[in-house]
Amino acid sequence: MRNHSAVTTFIILGLTNDPQLEILVFIFLFITYLLSVIGNLIIISLIFMDSHLKIAMYFFLQNFSFLEISFTTACVPPYLYIISSGDRTITIKACFSQIFFIVLFGATEFFLLAVMSYDRYVAICKPLHYVTIMDSRICRSLILCCWVSGLLIILPPLGLTLHLEFCDSVIDHFVCDASPILRNSCSDTWFIEQLVIVCAVLTFIMTLICIVLSYIYIIRTILRLPSVQQRKKAFSTCSSHMTVVSITYGSCIFMYIKPSAKDEVAINKAVSLLPISVAPLLNPFIYTLRNKQVKQSFCDVLKRLAFLSQKY
Repeated sequence: MRNHSAVTTFIILGLTNDPQLEILVFIFLFITYLLSVIGNLIIISLIFMDSHLKIAMYFFLQNFSFLEISFTTACVPPYLYIISSGDRTITIKACFSQIFFIVLFGATEFFLLAVMSYDRYVAICKPLHYVTIMDSRICRSLILCCWVSGLLIILPPLGLTLHLEFCDSVIDHFVCDASPILRNSCSDTWFIEQLVIVCAVLTFIMTLICIVLSYIYIIRTILRLPSVQQRKKAFSTCSSHMTVVSITYGSCIFMYIKPSAKDEVAINKAVSLLPISVAPLLNPFIYTLRNKQVKQSFCDVLKRLAFLSQKY
């Protein structure tokens, strides 16, 4: 990395300066992180083991769970280390590495949510052709496109940021974030800031348009179904995805509706806990509690484990 500035490390201020409150934050983040990883690993394992879950919907859910684990792991453990060690410094290389993985996993997740909405559109609007349209080759190609899109979103602004010089070292956040890093630079960052905005807005708007269009067609198709029972069943297949989309996009929208410049940083830090820590914890429960097949698969695995424990 080329960086010829005097500043070689950043200082992460974190969520709070109160030592007692920091202990509570540590406990909260540690518990939510542990449960998030366990919950998402259970989803991944169930889909691997159960032959009834070998369809496109669960293939995408499996990849979504992997992204949730990756995203929260890129954010939470480094901050837990900062709290436990008391060392708030982070090297510039480590900071940029964290930004790379956070944005890569976050952007890829947005694209995957759009793909999952398309999957629901095909399942409800073209049920007879679902298996043909969403075959394994298409599913793998769509997942690859999500990852490539996430990579293309992060590389241009990050590549330019690597060449900046820095005069300040304070990052008023609990993770490395683009906004405070650009504020710390001595160089002219106007172009990079505009590029970051363009990449973020493109990702947000493009994926949101895909999701909205998919659900317009889905709702139109559902309302044409003859019986109430059919409509309920069709809505239930989308309810989990709609809930996750609402949490993900809602938290992002809320972060950029600021009541005042004074409260901007505090609000951003507090709201960012939702996609970073709370959402990865809730998503496995959302998908399991609202999905009969996943619940049945989970019960079957528990029965098998109980049988094996009794046998031995």
